[in-house]
Amino acid sequence: MKIYRKVILTTFLLMLVSINAIAQKFTTHSVKAGETLESIAKRYNVSEQGILNYNKEIKKGQALRANTILVIPASNGVAVKKDSVSEVNTLLQALKGDESGLQQREPIGYTSHKTKRKETLFGISKQYNISEDDIKRYNKELYSVQLKKGMILKIPKYKKVDPSEKAYIEDNYEIYTVQPKETRWSIANKYGITIDSLLVLNPKLSKISDYLSSGQELLLPKILGSSIKDQETQLYNSYTVPAKQTFYSLEKKFGLTANEIIALNPEIKERGGLKEGMILRIPAKKMETGEVNIENYNFYEVKPKQTEFSLTRKFGVTYTELLELNPELKDGLKAGMVLKLPKAQTGNFDVKNALILDKINLRDSVNTLNRPKLVFLLPFRLDRLDLNDNAATKSAIENRKDVKYSLGLYSGAMVALDSIAKLGISVDVKTYDTQLDLNRTKGILQKENLIGVSAIFGPLESQSLKEVALQASEYGVPVVAPLTDKSDLSLNNVFFALPSEKVMADHMMTYVEGLRTKENVIIIADQKNKPTESALLMKFPGAKIVALKEDRTVDIDKISKILSLETENWVFLETDQANVVYHVGSLLNSLISEDIGIRLFTTDKNKAFDSEVVSYSHLSNLRFTYPSASREIGENSFVKLYRKRYGADPDAYAVRGFDLTYDLLLKLAYKRDLVSASKLVGETEYVGNKFNFNKDISSGYYNRASYILGYENMNVIELKD
Repeated sequence: MKIYRKVILTTFLLMLVSINAIAQKFTTHSVKAGETLESIAKRYNVSEQGILNYNKEIKKGQALRANTILVIPASNGVAVKKDSVSEVNTLLQALKGDESGLQQREPIGYTSHKTKRKETLFGISKQYNISEDDIKRYNKELYSVQLKKGMILKIPKYKKVDPSEKAYIEDNYEIYTVQPKETRWSIANKYGITIDSLLVLNPKLSKISDYLSSGQELLLPKILGSSIKDQETQLYNSYTVPAKQTFYSLEKKFGLTANEIIALNPEIKERGGLKEGMILRIPAKKMETGEVNIENYNFYEVKPKQTEFSLTRKFGVTYTELLELNPELKDGLKAGMVLKLPKAQTGNFDVKNALILDKINLRDSVNTLNRPKLVFLLPFRLDRLDLNDNAATKSAIENRKDVKYSLGLYSGAMVALDSIAKLGISVDVKTYDTQLDLNRTKGILQKENLIGVSAIFGPLESQSLKEVALQASEYGVPVVAPLTDKSDLSLNNVFFALPSEKVMADHMMTYVEGLRTKENVIIIADQKNKPTESALLMKFPGAKIVALKEDRTVDIDKISKILSLETENWVFLETDQANVVYHVGSLLNSLISEDIGIRLFTTDKNKAFDSEVVSYSHLSNLRFTYPSASREIGENSFVKLYRKRYGADPDAYAVRGFDLTYDLLLKLAYKRDLVSASKLVGETEYVGNKFNFNKDISSGYYNRASYILGYENMNVIELKD
């Protein structure tokens, strides 16, 4: 009772005062001759130290250089009004035709960009078709520090509203029809653009799904010389212009004319010629090993500092094999090259849409500048609880599963918030009690501003979940359903955290198939589980069927006749009736001998297997094996943290609340976008749960990760695939 009282009090306080930090606002100031740090601080009504904190290049007592741009933190959280000089400059910009100074554009969304070695602000601004000032405006640290590798930049997206641009688009862009089996990545790769650019050109494309339908029309930039039709895939490498580079040397190096290079890199003309530090797009040499296609090959982008030796070890191929597929390697390995690899190649990496992705350690990849904003919507039913009456509160919790589930999930989530704070990540949290009332949920949504929300955790009830998902989808906000594996509606922005029964059943059958050599497979299924029996027969042709009698027992003579003496007998029991589990378990246990080995499996370990009538020792003797959404945990750091905070051990819901919240926050701190992070990261695993969210064509994101557990010597252990 102590633990739930603590959680309830914490929840109540959080709903009164959300964990929200005031966002700091900034302005900039161009230093004029004769100005000092003291005079500027007084002018903006801020402290000198406040200015120093955001401008590392200046020191206290040091003379300020004219024209230095300083970042000025706002006074009392209020943006500082521009002085008359700034206003005059704004008007001058407008007179010159630059309307951005007169009326700053508001972004319609954002994307993230991880900086690479030798990238420049100019190059990034051209890549996303925005100004360098736009990048700095939403990445304040760039006013005081230099751009460096590994920074996560917030890139604004703007709506195109100028009709005069239409003619330019028509002249330089074309409509492309999506072909069967094509993906966003393969199409973007054909045209030599990024997926983010593809989304900007086609704003109607879903931001929470990668799905493309055959025949769908996309707006894309025309490729130099002809349309995309009948052309082979063209890959590009990035090349950084060194000092004193000339077009003549580029022509010799890449076999391209100056006009071809300029056509591929229009910024050369815009900036008045080649400039040191420019990032040029150079066509990769045509592969001589046949047409590039994602059905037969995967592709990998070479990272800085990688060597031929490290790549051959990573992908389990010889350098000769790598060279045969990628003849351009004879000129040396370079960062940014895209290598072709056999489709069947496996290793310590993930593959998404034919693109090989390095497995990411989220804890080492978080960006502390990202500040996730979470909203918890759970039915705590505080309207029904009297915290002054312990007995009544305890009874209410024991008799209401929704309250128990909510308190368990939330208590684990609070420990996750503590853990994420230790990594230097700040999180804004708001918590609401839905009271298991759809109208109350609607009322919460009407009051809560969903703009800028990173994710919503909950609700638990299906009707409220549908309502929240529908409204959140308008703002591109993902909704995490902690205890749900599916929905009867198409909820494209929902992450269903529980693996479905089908996912776990498929995992179980695949596990047994990979383990099996000559074992004798026997299937016992009740009438309700006949579809599972059919699926098992397809997976294991020749398996023997033992039917249940009318009294739901098994004929001992029939099963004795089909048991093998030469190899182990593997029995699948598919039922949701406790008396069947009890009878079959007892019977099989009695048939085990020196000559007969029996192992028991199921694709669905439901409540029947946990019934009090079922013998735990019998299941242990039969080495009972089953799929599970979670695993049992022992003494670990999470348990110690939980015990220290609440004075009790966590239940399964607290473990799930911790794992799911921690996973959610790590991904948001990594990419600021749950959808993008889930695609890049792949499978993750924490204390007692693992997650691998994959998009369903017609619905949301489903968790495809589960465990295989087994009984051994009266203990339940995790069995490795």
